[in-house]
Amino acid sequence: MSKKIFSGVQPTGNLHLGNYLGAIKNFVDLNNDTENECIFCVVDLHAITVKQDPKELRNNIQETVATFIASGIDPKKSIIFNQSKVPAHAEGAWILSCIARMGWLNRMTQFKEKAGKDKEKASVGLYSYPVLMAADILLYDATHVPVGDDQKQHLELCRDIAQRFNTDFEIENFLQVPEPLIQKEFSRIMSLKDGSKKMSKSELSDLSRINLTDDKDLIINKIKKAKTDPLPMPSKQKDLDERLEAKNLLGIYSSLTNSTLEKSIENFAGKNFSEFKQKLSEVLVDKIQPISTEIKKLLDDKSYLDNTLLEGVERANVIASKKIKRIKEIVGF
Repeated sequence: MSKKIFSGVQPTGNLHLGNYLGAIKNFVDLNNDTENECIFCVVDLHAITVKQDPKELRNNIQETVATFIASGIDPKKSIIFNQSKVPAHAEGAWILSCIARMGWLNRMTQFKEKAGKDKEKASVGLYSYPVLMAADILLYDATHVPVGDDQKQHLELCRDIAQRFNTDFEIENFLQVPEPLIQKEFSRIMSLKDGSKKMSKSELSDLSRINLTDDKDLIINKIKKAKTDPLPMPSKQKDLDERLEAKNLLGIYSSLTNSTLEKSIENFAGKNFSEFKQKLSEVLVDKIQPISTEIKKLLDDKSYLDNTLLEGVERANVIASKKIKRIKEIVGF
């Protein structure tokens, strides 16, 4: 059965292995399935919920597009565009914010985590951005949305908004209620320095992550210095419950080799970490270095990236403008 898939990535710059294994690798697989219609959005409106340097933001948008293409997403087959260039996203977000309820947004745990103790100083955009996310998805009649653990709640909100709109205006199935596409394994890649923390560009040490722009020597060095424990490689999956770093590294290896965690444990059971790290480095270099090389090549051709976005914006605008026109008619504009 064909799927219409929508997904967005924030242009934060320095996309890393966690972004690749947790999202982009899955995007490539979805793009390669001939039955799927895929729309990949660089969600630059979401990015400004926290303060951004304008020049850096522009560069990050281009780097995100370069990473998509370098990883294997075909911009001719799938739509790649940036959200801010399609006015329907902002228009749709306002209309849907009048459908959403405060109680729904108050339950969003990610706002509480991101705002921390100073939530009174957080932007209104950071609080309400799940409504914009709902608009992103609903404008394209997406049937499926790839989500990680941190976005499940937001997709539920999107579904609630769609159902409420359809009910309030007595227009059955006008807004498509999307289904989640949940990556069951290896969707959450942890820091190379601390297996209890998610891999993140915000962590101070660059040794905590493999950046998608890292070269061969950097990758090998980072894996060599990755935190482990003094025991040999585990022989059973239950042994990993207390060995978070070993679990993370085995998960990375399994995802890159399209293997199960059980199979990887079986292959390396009882061996030294040094032997495993050598194999992991080889797999990482084989997968990441070509992406890194291609990203750098694409970033030297800004006009190609700009034209790719322009073409994507034109294609996205055709779809989104029709949907927002009908939404406005339904609400009375």
